[in-house]
Amino acid sequence: MKNLKYILILSSALFAFSCNNNDDDPENGGGTVTNPVETNPANTQYKPAFAGQTRISGMTTNTEYKADIITSALTSPWGVKVLPDGRLLVTQKTTGTLRIVTTAGVVSAPITGLPAVNPANQGGLLGLCLDPDYATNKMIYWVFSEAVAGGNISAVAKGKLANDEKTIENATVIYRSSPANPSDLHYGGRILFDQTGNLVVSTGERSVLQTRPLAQSLTASLGKVVRITKDGQPAPGNPTFGGANALPEIFTYGHRNPQGLAMHPVTKEIWESEHGPRGGDEINRLKAGTNYGWPTITYGIEYSGQPIGDAIQQKDGMEQPVYYWDPVISPSGMTFYSGNRVPEWENNLFIGSLSATHIARLVIRDNKVVGEERLLAGEGQRFRDITQGADGALYAVTDQGRLYKIDKK
Repeated sequence: MKNLKYILILSSALFAFSCNNNDDDPENGGGTVTNPVETNPANTQYKPAFAGQTRISGMTTNTEYKADIITSALTSPWGVKVLPDGRLLVTQKTTGTLRIVTTAGVVSAPITGLPAVNPANQGGLLGLCLDPDYATNKMIYWVFSEAVAGGNISAVAKGKLANDEKTIENATVIYRSSPANPSDLHYGGRILFDQTGNLVVSTGERSVLQTRPLAQSLTASLGKVVRITKDGQPAPGNPTFGGANALPEIFTYGHRNPQGLAMHPVTKEIWESEHGPRGGDEINRLKAGTNYGWPTITYGIEYSGQPIGDAIQQKDGMEQPVYYWDPVISPSGMTFYSGNRVPEWENNLFIGSLSATHIARLVIRDNKVVGEERLLAGEGQRFRDITQGADGALYAVTDQGRLYKIDKK
């Protein structure tokens, strides 16, 4: 309880400091400062590595906004991306199909032609992204769970959306994680293009004790963020690791189940959200070649309540999360806001929360979280992914099949 008391005292001090320093200053997020949004007790007495790493002061958006349900007709949507014309392309996890949804809520017939997915448990059709030249080549890239010899893997495929938008043409698997394992958990599954035109893909460590240590292995692609070309080859400029047989596609390692990737609109750095165990959900700023620690260091414990490994949270050579949650919120897809509809949200990070059923808004300054807000907490939805539309509004999908539009009133 001593360390928990320290956290609460620290958060109160930060709150008091913020209240005396321009509650409505845009540098502080342009909202009203409140007490920390998390009021439930932590699972551990672990001490944060620095002030503001957890339970930061809350923020309340001053601009009036609304959330409208565009449709409830989707089937377990997992990823959502905006098309050049403003419509939204959505992956459906369990059916292995895509849908196109207009901003008025008109849902297309299922788009077929993708490789078969293994939809068991956490598997299926997962994250997606559009080619930077999509307007001319109609190419789409996606992550899915694939059944192969030895079990299941996270795979990356690409294909062209047909002119009639009913099917994917020439779907090709360009990358497969390794090794395969019978587990149907922790696939990771997010994908995006970085500023160099290469693909950044997150993979999970597959959850089971057999594969968990592979998050630290440079000869396995589990528990990693990999960086590859459009053809699935290791991207030029990737970090070089010592030791024999290190995989050249590895960008960062030591991840548990990274289900969120987003590029900062100003710095162009890639940020990541990651599921912890019981406690220890993380937000990380990815730096090439960096070890993010799992399972050696963590702010969480086993679901049984037992410690993980040596129960340490810091170790030389391992990066600290920018922010963590205990208890968990189960962070999934995320996006930075760069629109002008709600100016106080500029460059804020929005993350879909599954178990805590809200959208987390993190106010970030100098790569540190300075405020947190919970949006749509009364909807009772598991928010799986979120993106910014062509109209500057935010669009979020939920496991229950909804697509929300979040915008200024």
